[in-house]
Amino acid sequence: MTPRLIRWGGLVGSVATAGSAWLGGAGFERVPSINPVTLLSGQRGVLLPILWVVGTALLITAWWYGRSVVPSVRWALVTVGLWFLPVLPFLPLGSADVYSYACQGYVQHAGGDPYATGVGEFGCPWLGSVASSWVDSPAPYGPLFLLLAAGVVRVAGDSLGGVIAGLRVVALAGLALVAAGVPVLARRCGIDPARAVWVVLACPLVLVHLVSGAHNDALMIGLIVAGLALAATASPGVAGPFSAAATSAGLSPSAGFGGMAFVRLAAAGAVLGLAVGVKATAIVVVPFAVLVAAPLRAYTGKAFLQTAGTVVGGLLVSTALLSLVSGRGIGWVAGLLRSGDSVTWGSPSTAVGLTIKALTGYDAVPVTRLIGVGVLAVFLVVLWWRTFRAGGALGGAGLALAATVLCAPVFHPWYATWPLAVLAAVRKESRVVLGLCAFAATLTTPAGYNWALYTRIPGAIIVTSALVVLAVAGVRRRLARRVTA
Repeated sequence: MTPRLIRWGGLVGSVATAGSAWLGGAGFERVPSINPVTLLSGQRGVLLPILWVVGTALLITAWWYGRSVVPSVRWALVTVGLWFLPVLPFLPLGSADVYSYACQGYVQHAGGDPYATGVGEFGCPWLGSVASSWVDSPAPYGPLFLLLAAGVVRVAGDSLGGVIAGLRVVALAGLALVAAGVPVLARRCGIDPARAVWVVLACPLVLVHLVSGAHNDALMIGLIVAGLALAATASPGVAGPFSAAATSAGLSPSAGFGGMAFVRLAAAGAVLGLAVGVKATAIVVVPFAVLVAAPLRAYTGKAFLQTAGTVVGGLLVSTALLSLVSGRGIGWVAGLLRSGDSVTWGSPSTAVGLTIKALTGYDAVPVTRLIGVGVLAVFLVVLWWRTFRAGGALGGAGLALAATVLCAPVFHPWYATWPLAVLAAVRKESRVVLGLCAFAATLTTPAGYNWALYTRIPGAIIVTSALVVLAVAGVRRRLARRVTA
């Protein structure tokens, strides 16, 4: 395929997707429950799924084949911008979470505490738009996002459409940070920056869930990428485009760091603190950001500790300021433990629990989820230690995000953008990762209902079977290696 065909073919897919948003996006009045079969009923029912399927197929196809022909970063950004435009005037796609954002911003703006009560108890004027699972659930997001949502409500007033538009601006600002940071990381790791930008921003998950759906994940990943880019450019004594400048400034591997490096390190920590202020998930990147800024073999022990202290100090200062300015103190930490939940096979640990329940009648989901969190904790520690000894900290950050998505108790399709935003820029391309992202783009309906909810048990059994097969294959490979050795 030629770049011209990729650009305009994807634009046709975006227009078709916008048409499905016009006909049946997540509306201002939430329908409590709907059977997917009813999507085919009604005056516009047949056209709606046709546009959705055709649009999704064209976007996935253009994204997949565009990787091999994207000529430049500028071309990728212009093309992606053209794709984003058609969905902006219409209803959100793939999820109704933006309405809960609006109500949480309203509660914050009106002087309430979004971490102490659900939006239903406070009396949000747009309550009819919020999914039932979020009406009584406290906000699970950090203080930065609540401050931004409250600011949008302050500007938009009583207009729910204006609030959605404002939240989309926030999401686009996050994607702008991605567009600025990904080329920096890609060049640092010897990856084609044009291809990296394309893989991240042209992914259909970005258009549907981060742009149209205005998910705050866009801002979180933008801040993560920006923080990692700052950490990477603050690393003196390491081969890269900034090493010569560091040397000319009097910095060396054994000399610690000077004023400018200190500022960059503190800024990297502060930006990552802002990411945590959107979603606490971003915290898994911080230990790897320290290694990005201070590779062990390039520093003395004292300088390494100074670097780590500067990054972590910047993070703590920005997080503390956000907690203070929001007026909620550390109450947002408790709110994280009481977030809304869903039980689907998208999360491997949940899928195993659902399978056990289906076969034995015992509700094992809480237990398997706890095991999943434990596995994540052990994996992150082992990954960090291996990275500490062998290098590859940027790749470690991406793998940490991927492990968090896989081991978390809950999975939503847009979560796949977390690791994609980093891995595409810092590691050799993986078709498995891209294939999973393409599959995730097909899991929701225009109005935001997740197909995984309607295939819960069959999907759980398939996922559990796949995990067993992978585990057996892994054990056999390890045994074969030992025999060969």
